[in-house]
Amino acid sequence: MESGDIALADLLSRFEEGNQLLKVCEARLKDAELKIEQLKKQRDGTPAFVPFESDRETS
Repeated sequence: MESGDIALADLLSRFEEGNQLLKVCEARLKDAELKIEQLKKQRDGTPAFVPFESDRETS
Protein backbone atom coordinates (compact mmCIF):
# COMPACT_ATOMS: atom_id res chain seq x y z
CA MET A 1 0.00 0.00 0.00
CA GLU A 2 2.68 2.48 0.96
CA SER A 3 4.73 1.67 -2.11
CA GLY A 4 1.79 2.51 -4.39
CA ASP A 5 1.87 -0.87 -6.17
CA ILE A 6 -1.78 -1.66 -5.39
CA ALA A 7 -4.60 0.18 -7.12
CA LEU A 8 -6.98 2.23 -4.98
CA ALA A 9 -9.94 0.15 -6.15
CA ASP A 10 -8.18 -3.02 -4.99
CA LEU A 11 -7.39 -1.46 -1.62
CA LEU A 12 -11.02 -0.43 -1.21
CA SER A 13 -12.15 -3.94 -2.10
CA ARG A 14 -9.79 -5.46 0.47
CA PHE A 15 -10.96 -2.99 3.11
CA GLU A 16 -14.62 -3.89 2.48
CA GLU A 17 -13.77 -7.60 2.65
CA GLY A 18 -12.02 -6.99 5.97
CA ASN A 19 -15.06 -5.17 7.31
CA GLN A 20 -17.30 -8.09 6.37
CA LEU A 21 -14.95 -10.57 8.04
CA LEU A 22 -14.90 -8.40 11.16
CA LYS A 23 -18.70 -8.47 11.34
CA VAL A 24 -18.73 -12.27 10.99
CA CYS A 25 -16.11 -12.65 13.71
CA GLU A 26 -17.97 -10.30 16.07
CA ALA A 27 -21.21 -12.25 15.55
CA ARG A 28 -19.46 -15.56 16.26
CA LEU A 29 -17.85 -14.14 19.37
CA LYS A 30 -21.21 -12.85 20.62
CA ASP A 31 -22.74 -16.29 20.05
CA ALA A 32 -19.90 -17.90 22.00
CA GLU A 33 -20.37 -15.43 24.86
CA LEU A 34 -24.09 -16.27 25.00
CA LYS A 35 -23.32 -19.99 25.15
CA ILE A 36 -20.89 -19.38 28.02
CA GLU A 37 -23.60 -17.46 29.87
CA GLN A 38 -26.08 -20.29 29.32
CA LEU A 39 -23.66 -22.94 30.61
CA LYS A 40 -23.10 -21.35 34.01
CA LYS A 41 -25.00 -22.92 36.90
CA GLN A 42 -25.45 -22.19 40.58
CA ARG A 43 -23.96 -24.45 43.25
CA ASP A 44 -27.23 -26.33 43.73
CA GLY A 45 -27.29 -27.24 40.03
CA THR A 46 -29.97 -24.81 38.96
CA PRO A 47 -29.12 -22.61 35.99
CA ALA A 48 -28.29 -19.00 36.62
CA PHE A 49 -27.89 -16.14 34.19
CA VAL A 50 -24.48 -14.61 34.72
CA PRO A 51 -23.40 -11.87 32.30
CA PHE A 52 -20.22 -12.61 30.40
CA GLU A 53 -17.52 -10.15 31.39
CA SER A 54 -15.09 -9.27 28.66
CA ASP A 55 -12.06 -7.02 28.55
CA ARG A 56 -12.75 -6.03 24.95
CA GLU A 57 -14.46 -2.80 24.04
CA THR A 58 -17.97 -2.91 22.59
CA SER A 59 -18.85 -0.81 19.59
